Amino acid sequence: MKERNNLERFKKIWARTGTRMGFTTLLVVLFWLKTLVAYFVDFKLGLSDPFQFLIVLLNPIATTILLFGLALYLKRARFFYPFIFLIDILNSLLLYINVIYFREFTDFMTVSTMLGYSKVDQGLSGSSLALTSPHDILYWLDLVIVIVLMLTRRIYIDPRPVNKRVAFAVTSVGLLAFSVNLTLGEMDRPQLLTRTFDRTYVVKYLGLDAFTVYDGIKSGHTSELRSHAKKSELSGILKYVHGNYAAPDKDLYGVAKKKNVIIIHLESFQQFLINKKVNGQEVTPFLNKLYKSKSTYSFDNFFHEVGQGKTSDAETMLETGTYGLSQGSLFTQLGNDNTFQAAPAIFNQAGYTSAVFHGNVGSFWNRNNTYKNLGYQYFFDASYYDTSGDKSLGYGLKDKLLFNDSVKYLQHLQQPFYVKYLTVSNHFPFSLDSEDSTFKTPDTGDKTVDNYFKTANYLDQSIQEFYHYLNKSGLAKNSLVMIYGDHYGISNSSNKSLAKLLGVNPDDWNDYNNAQLQRVPLMFNMPGYKKGKIEHTYGGEVDVLPTLLHLMGMNSKKYLQFGTDLFSKQHNQVVAFRNRDWESPGYTSVDDTIYSNKTQQVIHPTGKLKAKIDKMQAHVNEGLSLSDSLNNKNLLRFYHPKGFTAVDPSDYNYSDGLQKAEKLEKKLGLKSTSLFSRNGDKSTQGLYKTDAPELNHKQTDSNRIKITNQDDTSGK
Repeated sequence: MKERNNLERFKKIWARTGTRMGFTTLLVVLFWLKTLVAYFVDFKLGLSDPFQFLIVLLNPIATTILLFGLALYLKRARFFYPFIFLIDILNSLLLYINVIYFREFTDFMTVSTMLGYSKVDQGLSGSSLALTSPHDILYWLDLVIVIVLMLTRRIYIDPRPVNKRVAFAVTSVGLLAFSVNLTLGEMDRPQLLTRTFDRTYVVKYLGLDAFTVYDGIKSGHTSELRSHAKKSELSGILKYVHGNYAAPDKDLYGVAKKKNVIIIHLESFQQFLINKKVNGQEVTPFLNKLYKSKSTYSFDNFFHEVGQGKTSDAETMLETGTYGLSQGSLFTQLGNDNTFQAAPAIFNQAGYTSAVFHGNVGSFWNRNNTYKNLGYQYFFDASYYDTSGDKSLGYGLKDKLLFNDSVKYLQHLQQPFYVKYLTVSNHFPFSLDSEDSTFKTPDTGDKTVDNYFKTANYLDQSIQEFYHYLNKSGLAKNSLVMIYGDHYGISNSSNKSLAKLLGVNPDDWNDYNNAQLQRVPLMFNMPGYKKGKIEHTYGGEVDVLPTLLHLMGMNSKKYLQFGTDLFSKQHNQVVAFRNRDWESPGYTSVDDTIYSNKTQQVIHPTGKLKAKIDKMQAHVNEGLSLSDSLNNKNLLRFYHPKGFTAVDPSDYNYSDGLQKAEKLEKKLGLKSTSLFSRNGDKSTQGLYKTDAPELNHKQTDSNRIKITNQDDTSGK
């Protein structure tokens, strides 16, 4: 009896598929199911909690209802059925080509990639069959089954049109579902669409269809800007850049010529951590010694200038000498197609090898594509490391493991090299396994602030271990190590919790104090050098590239860079923030309110002082606007500096880094300059000492690496 009732219910439900509404519902459900197959089987969406899991379950529904529901507005059956099938087929095709593309590139196809599919097809040709999987049949089986059921009249064609009110109601439900979806996404990942730091995030929170539409709108806007761009628009930029050029300091120009360049990117690391003590403990004892060492030029008035692109903005300024965008990330929005004359390419063409070491997925901030356009020859991302279990945090491999595990790749690079290490352990929410640190945190009542000191201490230990290796391997004496902080770690909303630790009454904390906390470290360390000191010059991240080039004996004048050499007497000390606020040695501007740095009070400039302030504001506005024009319109395609060869991103493939380096070593033979070759073809990995518990190398305090100026900071 029960079985008969169940059978009757099924027949009634199945009978509804004979109506247009029932048929539409059937296709929506089937497409939702196969989208979930792609999400959980083929795409790596990085679901970290039940809330994200819920969002992923829901996000295909809204756009599928909206798209399939369009067919309900068609009255005639001969239009309705072909149209809804066409939508289903096209959507299935979009889903499947993304599945194939993701298997090869661990990324989603952008509209520009689809329009240039011939280039993608060249990359996939020969491997397309290898990229298929037996379960791929599930992406097309639903269409075949529905067609067969219609041909055998198991599903009837309904000649009756759907009432317009019903069709409109379906559209309304789809829009409501999308609004809920977007709200949930913003709750879990604020500024999801404005920052767009990873295409995977947009797909995870809003779905593949929403990502494609969103990317298409962005691509259309960018294409329109570029289609109207003219070479003549460079004249204003050239005038500004050449007018602000600062000649290098003669005593420092070329002081690090032909040395290796090792850049250590300190994630979320603010200047106040340097020389800071908590509960009687130095937070960063090793960096403190580097900071004060005679082998280091350190800056105590250096500011980050990032916008919504955060870390990627810092990289943009570091590598290109131009600002990040006013909205979103240049890496994600323009990194695929823009022309750059960036540091990696400049160093490559001067005989350097270039590489990045980073323990996160290559697609984050679109690095796997942008780095190719910047000219990076090697990119050792998460795929090169063991990030399983507790070896990894939310944003990638822990720092001690990154430095330790990178040695097997670093030692095979030809010298001199230009390499960058992107650390992640000091990233919000500043969580760290208890076994990784015994540092006693402060008790401010704000866990974010308290834990920030612990993760910063862990980062400090990681760099100490890396320096120990640099000295033992002999790399230190022939390297310039540049260490910089990318952006703030503690946000303005938590700064009052931090105030007491900085000796400020929380009730007196204001926008001026927030602005001063945007200082981040900048150090140029040259082991063995004896003339270093702490510089008080005001500068920002956009000034790093021309400064570095001049230290290396490479003149920056022929490149379009918006920063200037920090060591130059002609350096402009007005530091522009992305929101058009600014800092200078005498004054601070926050939301058009001017503060005196001497009194830390609001002032109301008049007369000559007002003219001076207005001039500084105009300089900031002009620089940011011209940089945006240069990047958004891709104007560098019209500019060809003498001696610089344009980058061809197709020259680079990041999937065979170690093999490529080893093949080059063998080809060069006795002429190889890699550390491995210089060490008699013996690995230097045994020289690396770490107490990372994940590697079962726990040491007693007496066996920990000792910090001494001679061993770890001077290079002797």
